[in-house]
Amino acid sequence: MAAFAIASPLLGDTFMPESPDDQVQAQDASIASPTTPTTPITPISEEALVSEGPNETDSEHDNELSPRPQHVTQRRRLQNSIFSAWLSKRAEKITKEEVKAVIQNADDEALSIRNLMAKQESNVIVGDPREYQIELFERAKKQDIIAVLDTGSGKTLIAVLLLKHMMEVELEDRALGKPRRIAFFIVNCVTLVFQQFAVLECNLNQKIDRFCGDMSTDLWTKSVWDKHFQDNMAIVCTAEVLYNCLLHSFISIDQINLLIFDEAHHAKKNHSYARIIKDFYIAEPDTSKRPKIFGMTASPVDAKVDVVQAARELETLLHCQIATTADLSLLRTSISRPTEHVLPYPPPQLPYMTVLCSEIYERFKDMEPLSRLFRCAKEAASDLGEWAADYLWSVALKDEEAKKIEREVEQTFLSEKEQRPVEVLNEAVARVREVAEIVKDHTFSPLSLEGNSVSSKVVCLYGFLNSVFERQTDARCIVFVKQRYTARLLTEIFKRIGSPHMKLGLLIGTNSTEAGDMKFSVRQQVLTLMKFRKGDLNCLFATSIAEEGLDIPDCNTIIRFDLYSTLIQYIQSRGRARHKNSKYVHMVEQGNRQHAQAVRDVRNNEDILRNFCEALPADRLLLGNDYDLEEALAKERTHRTYTDPKTGAKLTYRSSLAILAHFPHDHETALRASYVMSVESKQYVCEVIMPEMSPIVSVTGHPSARKAIAKCSAAFEACLKLRQAGYLDSNLLPIYHKQLPAMRNAHLALSLKTTNVYDMRVKPEVWEQTWGAIPTELYMTVLDVNDAEALGRPSQPLAMLTRFMISNLPSFPLHLRPGTTSEVSCKPLTNSLKLTDSILSRLTSFTLRIYKDIFNKTYETNDISMSYWLAPLIKYQPADLHIRKPQNLIDWSVLDSVHENEEIPWTIDTPLEDLSNRYLIDRWDGGRRFFSVGVAPGLNPGDPVPEGSIAHKYMDTILDYTVSLFSKSRARATWRKDQPVLVAHRVLHRRNWLDDWNEAEQNVKTLSYLCPEPLKFSALPTTVAAMGYLFPAIIFRLEAYLIVLEACTKLGLRVKPELALEALTKDSDNTEEHRTEQVHFQRGMGKNYERLEFIGDCFLKMATSISLYAQNAGDDEFESHVKRMLMLCNANLFKTARKLKLYEYIRTQGFSRRTWYPEGIKLLEGKGHKKTGKEVFKHHLNDKTIADVCEALIGASLISYNDTGDMDMAVKAVTIFVSNPDHTVEKWDDYYKLYKLPAYQTAASTAWQADLAAQVERLHSYHFKYPRLLNSAFSHPSYPSGVGRDRIPNYQRLEFLGDSLLDMACINFLFYRYPDRDPQWLTEHKMAMVSNKFLGALSVKLGFHKHLRLLDSSHIHMIQEYVTEITEADAESNGARDYWTTTKNPPKCLPDIVESYIGAIFVDSEFDYKEVERFFEAHVRWYFEDMSIYDTFANCHPTTFLSNLLTLDFGCTNYRIMSDELPTILEGAPIRVIAVVMVHDEIIAEGIAASSKYAKLKASSKALEMLTGLAPFEYRIQYRCDCCDKKTEGGEVVPPVEEIIGSAI
Repeated sequence: MAAFAIASPLLGDTFMPESPDDQVQAQDASIASPTTPTTPITPISEEALVSEGPNETDSEHDNELSPRPQHVTQRRRLQNSIFSAWLSKRAEKITKEEVKAVIQNADDEALSIRNLMAKQESNVIVGDPREYQIELFERAKKQDIIAVLDTGSGKTLIAVLLLKHMMEVELEDRALGKPRRIAFFIVNCVTLVFQQFAVLECNLNQKIDRFCGDMSTDLWTKSVWDKHFQDNMAIVCTAEVLYNCLLHSFISIDQINLLIFDEAHHAKKNHSYARIIKDFYIAEPDTSKRPKIFGMTASPVDAKVDVVQAARELETLLHCQIATTADLSLLRTSISRPTEHVLPYPPPQLPYMTVLCSEIYERFKDMEPLSRLFRCAKEAASDLGEWAADYLWSVALKDEEAKKIEREVEQTFLSEKEQRPVEVLNEAVARVREVAEIVKDHTFSPLSLEGNSVSSKVVCLYGFLNSVFERQTDARCIVFVKQRYTARLLTEIFKRIGSPHMKLGLLIGTNSTEAGDMKFSVRQQVLTLMKFRKGDLNCLFATSIAEEGLDIPDCNTIIRFDLYSTLIQYIQSRGRARHKNSKYVHMVEQGNRQHAQAVRDVRNNEDILRNFCEALPADRLLLGNDYDLEEALAKERTHRTYTDPKTGAKLTYRSSLAILAHFPHDHETALRASYVMSVESKQYVCEVIMPEMSPIVSVTGHPSARKAIAKCSAAFEACLKLRQAGYLDSNLLPIYHKQLPAMRNAHLALSLKTTNVYDMRVKPEVWEQTWGAIPTELYMTVLDVNDAEALGRPSQPLAMLTRFMISNLPSFPLHLRPGTTSEVSCKPLTNSLKLTDSILSRLTSFTLRIYKDIFNKTYETNDISMSYWLAPLIKYQPADLHIRKPQNLIDWSVLDSVHENEEIPWTIDTPLEDLSNRYLIDRWDGGRRFFSVGVAPGLNPGDPVPEGSIAHKYMDTILDYTVSLFSKSRARATWRKDQPVLVAHRVLHRRNWLDDWNEAEQNVKTLSYLCPEPLKFSALPTTVAAMGYLFPAIIFRLEAYLIVLEACTKLGLRVKPELALEALTKDSDNTEEHRTEQVHFQRGMGKNYERLEFIGDCFLKMATSISLYAQNAGDDEFESHVKRMLMLCNANLFKTARKLKLYEYIRTQGFSRRTWYPEGIKLLEGKGHKKTGKEVFKHHLNDKTIADVCEALIGASLISYNDTGDMDMAVKAVTIFVSNPDHTVEKWDDYYKLYKLPAYQTAASTAWQADLAAQVERLHSYHFKYPRLLNSAFSHPSYPSGVGRDRIPNYQRLEFLGDSLLDMACINFLFYRYPDRDPQWLTEHKMAMVSNKFLGALSVKLGFHKHLRLLDSSHIHMIQEYVTEITEADAESNGARDYWTTTKNPPKCLPDIVESYIGAIFVDSEFDYKEVERFFEAHVRWYFEDMSIYDTFANCHPTTFLSNLLTLDFGCTNYRIMSDELPTILEGAPIRVIAVVMVHDEIIAEGIAASSKYAKLKASSKALEMLTGLAPFEYRIQYRCDCCDKKTEGGEVVPPVEEIIGSAI
C-alpha cells in the first residue's frame, strides 16, 4: 500500500468539520470588527504570588501601597528628596582610605586641577600657629586689617583662623534666627582659586566651595547661585566672580560676613578688588551691615610710587589698617632669608635687527600687525642674542600663528567704517604670507656661545647656572624674566646648551592674545609646579606669575634675569628663596646706573616700609591720611549707572563690557560683540556691533576724550537697550538663548500608545467601480507558479480575467513546501478577450465551480456584479506569453467540460482506470477533499480501515470511513457492497500559502481508503484543483497591491507596487519595536514599513533642510531648526495623513479566510450566507504609525527610482505630506530655482579666499565657483562676520544643510549594502558614521582644521590638543580604520566644518547631490567598508534598553535614572558620580563612575540584570507598579512622559 503514498503540500491528515472554513477559521488571523466580542483571559491571582516574592517582610503594612503624589512635579520633588537622603547615607560608606588611595595612585596628567591640589602634602597647615600669627589673628577679630608679612610667613594660616572664628559666630547668629551670611576668600588669578581652596578645605570643618570664570560661572542663574550660597559657609573665588554676583544681585554685600583679599595690594584703580569696594561696599550706608575685611600682602605697594602714600591709599580704599607683627624678630627667626648677590654682565649691544629681521623690515615695515614682532625681535637680539631673535620669527610665523596675523589683518579691515576696495585686504593678507615664506626659507645658524649667537647676558647666566647644576643636585632654581617670549626663548636656548643636570620648565601666565605667543593653561601651571616640587623639574624660567600667591617649594637660587619694577616684585620673588643658604641674584649690567639704582631703591623702600609698619600704633584711627577717597569716587560718578528696581542688579560703565560679552547666551560658541572706534570733534566715539544673531544690530556710545570710556559708553547704551527690550532679565542676564525652546516639541510629538479605530479597506475600490454592466471584453492576467514541481503534483496555470487591464504586478513567494518558496508570477496581456454570451457563461460557470467544489461556497450567477473571472490555461512558453492572444491560451476543453457537467457520475460500470487522478468531494463534509491515486486491489468496502490511514469519526469499515452522514441518515442509506476501494490522499486545506509551514502542518497524515459511490467526482481536473487551492493567497496579495496602488494614485505618486505595499504594511501591534517580541504578529504579510520609514525620514529631513536653506537666507540655524521641526514632526504628518484618509489603505491584517472571497455576488450556501449588506472592516492604529507610513511612502517614492537616481517623486511626496508653504516644490531641480544667490556669495573674492579655495581643492577635488561660500563654511560663529558687502555669515546655516546631506549619503550606503538589517541596526551603525568623533577625525585627516577661522583662544587650544591626539592615534593604528574611536571627543567645531563644507559644495554646485555622494565615496566610505567593527559603537546601550523594558514591556512610567556628584569624606578625591535607577520611589540599582554618562550606564546594567526575565505581572507585584491603572479625573488614561515620541531628526 505504501506505493500509493504521494508527497504533496496540498494533502493533510486532520479531520475537518462540515465546512473547510469552519474548521480552520480560528487558526487564521481574522479581522475583528468593532463589535466582535472577546473572551477575557483570567489572570493569575496576585495574592497567590505575594508571599513568594523576594521582598517578603514582617511588616504588617508590607502589602499596603503607600500613597504617592499623582502630580508629576510633586512626584519629582519627592524623588529628589529620597535620592538626596540616600546619597548622604551612601557617601558615608566610602572611606577616606579608598578615596585617598585613588588619588595617590592616579597619574597626575589624568587628575583634575582640584585633585592635583589635594594630592599635595603642602596643603595641610601646621596646627600650631606662631606668636605673630596669633597676634595678627586677634587684631583681625577686633578690626579690619591688612596683614603685611613676607612671602612664606604664613598669612593664609591667619586667614584660616579668622574664617573658623567667623563661622562660629555665624552659626551662633543663625541659631538666634538672624539671616544667613557667607564668607568670601577672593584671589587674583584662577590658579590661586584651586590652591587656596585646597588649603582651606583641609583645615576647615564646614562646607566650602571654589569658583572661577573657567567654570562658565558668568552664565549661571540666580537659582544656581542661591543653592551654592545655601550649601556653603565660605567660597573661594576670583574677584571677578564675586563682582559679577554682586553686579547681577545674586548676592548683596550685607549677605557677606567676611571678605578676605589675597594679595591685597591689587586693590587700586579699576581692579575687581577696588570695584567691589567702590561699587558695593561703600554703597551700603549702614556700616553694621558691611562685611569684615581682612587683607593679605607681602607689600602694600606694587608700583614705583611713594611707599608711605601708597600704603595709606590702600588703607583708605579697603577701610583697613595695615598691621604687621609687633616683634619683627619673631618673624625673622621663622623665615629663612637668602643672601643677596649681584651678578654683573658686560653691556650687551643696543637693540638691533638681525639680517633676517632687517630683510623683513625693509619690505614690510609699514605692516602694523608686525610692529610688535619687530620690537620684540630687536630686544631679543640685544638681551638674548641673534639666534633667539631669529627663532622668535620662526615661532611667531608658524602656520597657526601666521593665520592669527591674517585674521587680525582681516578683522581690522572689516571693522573700518569707510569701506576700502577688497584688493587692499588681498594685498595685506598676501604680504603676511610672503613674510611667512621668507622666514620658512631662511637658513638658521646653529646656536653657539661664540660671536653674536647669544648675548653677553645669556653667557653670564649660562656660566652661573652651569655652576649650580654642574652635577646631580636637589637644588631648585627660578629665573625671573619680564616677558613671556623671553622665558620661552631662554628655555629653548638652555635646552640646547644647558647642563645635562638641568631639568628645564616654563611657567608663564594664562593670558595669551598676541600672535606668536604661547598658550599656557591653569592646568599646565599646576602640573609644572607639581613636577618642580617632586624634582622632575629643577630650573624654571618664569614671569611674574611665579612671584605671588602660588605655592612654590623653597628654592636654593632665585635669579632676576630681568630686574624687578616694583618693591613688591622684589619682596615676593626674594620670598621664593626660603631654603637654607639660598641665594638671591640680581643680574646687573656693568656700568648701568639705572640697574644699580633699582637695586638700591628696592632695598631702601623696603626699609621705609618696614619702619612705617613698625611705627604704626596698634589702636590708631585713620587720621591724618591725605588720600581723599571721596574725591577719587567723584570722578566716577559722572558715568551713568542703572540699578534694576526689582533685584537691585547694577549696571555700570565697566560692568557693561562683561555683560555684553555674554550676549546672546550660547553654550556652544563664543559670540562676541566687536567695537569700532572713530574720532568726531576731537573726541572718541565708539560703535558696538553685535553678533549676527542678536536682536539689536549696533549701538553708538557718547563721545569721550578717552578711548576706554568711549568703549564703555557704547557697551552701556547697548545693555540699556537690551534691558528695555526685555532681552536682559532683571539680573542683567541674557534671556535671548540660541537653543530650541523646551516646550517647542510638546505639541509636535505623538503618543505611541494612543490608538484609534479606523476604517480599513479589504478590497480595492476598482472592483466596485467596474460593476453595473455585463462586460463585452475582459483582460487576462496569467497566474502561474514558476516552480510547478513544488506543488508535488501536476498543475496548470489559471487566468484571472478583469474588466480592466491590471498593471504588471511583481511576483511574490508562496511557501509550497516547508522551508522553500516558489515565485508566483502575475503577467497581464495587452490584448483583450472579446466576449460572447456563450464565452461569458462558460467563464462564470468555471469560476463559481472553483468556489463551490474547492471552497464549499455557492454563489449566485450575477455577471453584472462579478469583479473577476477565472479560466484554465493550456501550457505555454513564458517567453512567448506577451505575443499570445487570450483566446489561444484558454483551455476550452476544460472550460466546456465544467460548464456542461455538474459532476462526473460514477457507476459500477465505470472503468477502473477512470477512477485514478480524480478530484473527490465528500458530499456531507465540506472539509473532506481528496485526490485519488487509483484502485486498491484486494480490498472490499466491508474490510477494516488499513493502518496508516488518516483518522475519521467512523473507522469500522472502509465504507463507514467514506460516508460522513450522521447516524440516522446512515441507517437509511444503502450502498453497493461490490464497489471498488480507492487509494487517495486527503487535501490539506492550507489557505495562507504566503506564510511558512508550521510544525503541525509538516507532520500531517494524508493516506485515505475510500469507496467511490458516496463521493462526488468533481468535473474540475486535478491540475486545475491543485492550482485553485493557491488562488486565495494569490488574490489576497493581488488585492493588497491594488489597494496600495490606489492609495498612491490618490496621492499622485508613482511607486513600485512591492514598495508601495511594503510602505503601507504594519505586521504587528509593535512593529516599530525592534528586537522585541512582536505582539499580534500577522504572518505572511511580507516586509513591513520600518526600513522604508527609516530612509524616508532621512530624505524628509534632507528635503525640508534644502527647501528652508534655499528660501530663507535670512534665517539663522535656530529658526531653520524650528521651521523644519514644524514640517517633519509626527503631528504634522499625522494631520495630513488623516485628512487624506491614508489610514484606510494601511495593511494591518495578514491573510484571512473571511476576506479573500469576491464581493458583489451573493453567497447562497456556505459559512456567512446569512449576512446581508456590505461588511465594514475596522482596525486599530496609533497616531505615530500613521505618521510613520507617510515617511515610508516617501522612502518608497525614493527607492522606486534608485536605478536612475531620479528623486523627483520623493520630493513630490515630501510636499504632499508636509503640506507646508516652506516646501512646495515637486521636482528636485526646483530647489535651486528657489535659491536667490546672496550678495556675499557672488561678491568678488579676495586673494585670501581664492587661495583658500585652491588649498581645499587639493584636499578634495572640487573647484569652487564661489570661494566666498567656502570662506563661510570655515568661519566659526566666534569670528566677526563683517559688515555690508563684506559680511560673510558663519558656517551654521551651511552646517545645518550639510548635516542632512551627509545623513542621507550615509543612510543610502547602509540601506543598500545591508538589505536585511532592521532600522535599529541601521540607526546604531549610522551613529558611528555621522558621530562628532568620526567627523572630527575626518576634519583633521582632510586638514580642514587648518582653515577654520575663529577667535576663541580656548577653542584653538582644544583643537591643537585634539589634533595631536588623533594624529598620533592614526600613526599608531597600523592602518586600522576605526582608530578614531580610541580618542577623546573632538571640539564640536571640527565636525561642524565637515558638514558645512558638504553644504558648501552642494550649494556651489547648484544643488547637485552627486557631489555629496562623490565626497562620501572619496572620504567616508573607506572607514566603513566593514561595519562589523562598529557593532559596539552604539549598540545595546543599557540605558536605552532599560527605558524600553520599563516603559514598553512593563508599562511603567514612574521611574527615573538620576545622578549626582558623590560627596566624599576626603575632599579633593577624584570627581565620582553616582547614578541610581529609581522605580516607584525605590532605588533598585546604582553605579559609580567618573562621569554621569558612565555612572548611568553601570546603574542601568545592574537594573537590567534584576529585571530581565520578569513577567509584567511579576514586576507590578514586586515593585508595586500601578501605572497601567492610573486615570485622570475624567477617566482618560494619562499618556506617560516617557512614551511621548517625536520625529526622529
